[in-house]
Amino acid sequence: MVFNVRESNRIVRTDFPRKIKEMNNIWIPMSDGTRLSARIWLPEDAVQNPVPAILEYIPYRKDDFTALRDSLRHPYFAGHGYASIRVDLRGSGNSDGILYDEYLKQEQDDALEVLTWISEQPWFTGGIGMIGKSWGGFNGLQVAARRHSSLKAIITLCSTDDRYADDVHYKGGAMLASDMLWWASTMFAYNARPADPEVVGEGWRDNWLERLEKTPPFVEEWVRHQRRDNYWKHGSVCENYDNIDIPVYAVGGWADGYTNAIPRLLEGLKGPRKGLIGPWAHEYPEMAVPGPQIGFLQECLRWWDHWLKGIDTGIMEEPMLRAWIQDSVPPQTDYFVRPGKWVAEEQWPPANIENDRYYLCGSQLKKQVADNAEIEVESVQQHGLHAGVFCPFGQPGDLPGDQRNDNGYAVVFESEPVQKPVHILGHPSFTVELSSDKPNALLSVRLNDVAPDGSSTRVTWGLLNLTHRNSHEFPEHLVPGKKYSITVDMNAIGHKLEIGHRWQLAISPTYWPHAWPSPEEATLTVYPSKKTFLSLPVREPKAIDLELAPFQQPETAAVLEREILREAERTRVISHDVVSNVWTLDDFSDEGARKLHSNGIEYGSTNRNIYTVKEGEPLTAKVQCDWTLSVGRDEWQTSLETTSIMTADEHYFYLLNRLIAYEGEEEVFDRIWETKIPREFV
Repeated sequence: MVFNVRESNRIVRTDFPRKIKEMNNIWIPMSDGTRLSARIWLPEDAVQNPVPAILEYIPYRKDDFTALRDSLRHPYFAGHGYASIRVDLRGSGNSDGILYDEYLKQEQDDALEVLTWISEQPWFTGGIGMIGKSWGGFNGLQVAARRHSSLKAIITLCSTDDRYADDVHYKGGAMLASDMLWWASTMFAYNARPADPEVVGEGWRDNWLERLEKTPPFVEEWVRHQRRDNYWKHGSVCENYDNIDIPVYAVGGWADGYTNAIPRLLEGLKGPRKGLIGPWAHEYPEMAVPGPQIGFLQECLRWWDHWLKGIDTGIMEEPMLRAWIQDSVPPQTDYFVRPGKWVAEEQWPPANIENDRYYLCGSQLKKQVADNAEIEVESVQQHGLHAGVFCPFGQPGDLPGDQRNDNGYAVVFESEPVQKPVHILGHPSFTVELSSDKPNALLSVRLNDVAPDGSSTRVTWGLLNLTHRNSHEFPEHLVPGKKYSITVDMNAIGHKLEIGHRWQLAISPTYWPHAWPSPEEATLTVYPSKKTFLSLPVREPKAIDLELAPFQQPETAAVLEREILREAERTRVISHDVVSNVWTLDDFSDEGARKLHSNGIEYGSTNRNIYTVKEGEPLTAKVQCDWTLSVGRDEWQTSLETTSIMTADEHYFYLLNRLIAYEGEEEVFDRIWETKIPREFV
């Protein structure tokens, strides 16, 4: 989660229609006495000429960790006639309180009070919009569903409408080993950083010790809820889209882990809505890689001007969805630009997308049904090590490498080379009749693009815990040997298969480390017939694609001045001990360290995530996530070390979290949290 310094062709704006002033460390009082810390950028003359407001509401520390990225966007909005407000959640940054978990009702309740506070300010007129990426995109949707009278529109980026089925915890009912513990360990470390003594005063140390003692490791609660129960339904706006009646602009990228919510929101919401999907990772589109980057802040202004100022910008006369169709490219773990073209859809789902079916025929994908011998698909624990990270942020090494590295551990089917380009847009799926020799099993599915030279680029993928085949809320064990018909939906994608390239389908009962392994190695039997097929959402080019106006060149405000104290670096190494037969993925990121000139704060972090498994022994799977963080100024220096470990046996998951905190060289806190939680159909 480092600040992305991979520069694009963006224009840095320092001149704006209205002069800006910045107000930092503004306290917003809650009804229970808690104070939330805010930073506000607004036009200098806003009291005389009041403005609408834009709110970003996240837990990532406005005065250090997100200060650089905030400086690119919030002054830009303010300079165009908005009060742009950045608030740290309760229990984060300089705000009071404890952050006990993600997306609690308390977080939403606080947001409603923030909206009321904004609406009472002398510089405010009209309506409020919310914008946010990831956590801020999630809670934008959630707060919209609470229907505050002053909230008039939102922009949600890289977010989800379904906290169980489409987030970092579970996918297709399978536990995400790659991100469940990593994200929990991230928040475990982030939440342990202290407030700034220059802001909160002498009580900073007592507040810090209280945070260290009371803030729980979130992973414990996430593992306790292995089914789609009320814990996950809370905050999942897909439970009732009708709760959101204000305009929604949903934005994301194909390289991100959160693209699927955009088509669902376009289909499920009834009010004004728009979607935008580029080639991007988990980042704002004016900065994101893979490119091309776009003038996204100008696009935001068109949205805000329409809904908050009543200016006809023409944005709502444009197509509902604008999406990037990616070209075939050689497999790489990093792209600065992903070639392709923009297309548009007036509605979602589109009226004229046709599903193209391929059937299994030996090792081939054929358009015609052929009766063939059943196919055994065995478990190989290291399958998936070349999948890349679950949620890429655009850092080198994030993306999946050549899929030939994983194909040897899966069962693979290929089509004939296509004779003309084939465009797909939407959710590919694999429907299959199968049986399992074990009561608990997974099915992972990859769709690849094979070039004439044999290289294989992953297009999209999907995962299903087969005990969740009928319900994520009420799973059922498989009956060994019994045939079932199931469908695995893959992540939505826009892709162009070039002439001479082949579609490739790869299936397996494992996908480590994305999927936590089943307790026993399962062998699946696939029965080729008309009931077993790959379905591709084929889209023919449309006249509307040629009518699209180009996006403007990316613009931002100037980034805060800072000094680089330590350069960032990244390594991601896959190794195999041929004696022990243990496979290891060692992923190390050093964010580097920086000093902000505006407030003198120095901060930095390192993160190492190690995933190990022994071939043939799924119960050896282990994830360890280690963090070091530092934040300080002059004589005030603090640092943290955390370790989070997750293992399992046939009946339980075992979690260990340790946190050590230092003030200067003095250790002020050391605690270990240990628990075991029963496995339920996972």
